[in-house]
Amino acid sequence: MKIKVGYELIYECPQPTPMLLMLNIHYTRASDIVVPDHLVTEPAVPITAYRDGFGNWCSRITAPKGVTRISTTAVVRDSGKPDPVVPEARQHALEELPEEALVFLLASRYCETELLSDVAWKLFSGTKPGWDRVQAICDFVHEHIKFDYMQARATRTAFEAYNEGVGVCRDYAHLAVTFCRCLNIPARYCTGYLGDIGVPPPHGVMDFAGWFEAYLGGQWYTFDARNNTPRIGRVLIARGRDAVDVAISTTFGPNTLTGFTVWTDEIGSDGKPVPSASAPGQHLGEQQ
Repeated sequence: MKIKVGYELIYECPQPTPMLLMLNIHYTRASDIVVPDHLVTEPAVPITAYRDGFGNWCSRITAPKGVTRISTTAVVRDSGKPDPVVPEARQHALEELPEEALVFLLASRYCETELLSDVAWKLFSGTKPGWDRVQAICDFVHEHIKFDYMQARATRTAFEAYNEGVGVCRDYAHLAVTFCRCLNIPARYCTGYLGDIGVPPPHGVMDFAGWFEAYLGGQWYTFDARNNTPRIGRVLIARGRDAVDVAISTTFGPNTLTGFTVWTDEIGSDGKPVPSASAPGQHLGEQQ
């Protein structure tokens, strides 16, 4: 299938404001891109591209005083298959792990392993190591956290999400990532597009999505504690230790995000969005 993805962000700045943007489709999907996701700003400003320490594609701009619109539309080819489920994927002993996976065992800004280690072992020590253990973590987090955009908070950590029992997709991912790391399973945070392809209505308002990957059986596998079911059409934007590393925008100065729209639609053979695909929407609840 083909999937049309894109966004429109509108910022209002009282003064020229430098910004770091992480809005490009991940390089691992480069061969799937049919229509490139070129970042466009209105008014036009110089854009500098770079790769961060995790390999994500990033951009730098200085938004001028006043209103700046940042947008793109792209088309991505996708297999149309749901996330793989591999129950036999085993957990590795620490000494077997590749060096690049070790950083994803450590505590990070939103994933306080030192505060949740005892909880993790109490809850999951009786589960079978490997895929079953990670799935048990997803099952617990899915039931433990109540999804509520109105209570989204950019500063909420995994420990706070565990204690408060409420959050949005990033909070589900942070808590699951933290539990995995506490149990010596490398886990990394992911952000990207995830529409309602293959999901019966009613469909919610579109946003960028947060999920995670766990290292099992010699490779990284996708897990999604918020939805807790294999989904179709994920389009990865970035990976990192937690949401700090993959923020869609990091601004260095006062600003107001006055408009936020994301779309992820399956494209039919006639070139038009499939009627059951998710429609664009607006809200400002989860963005930083």
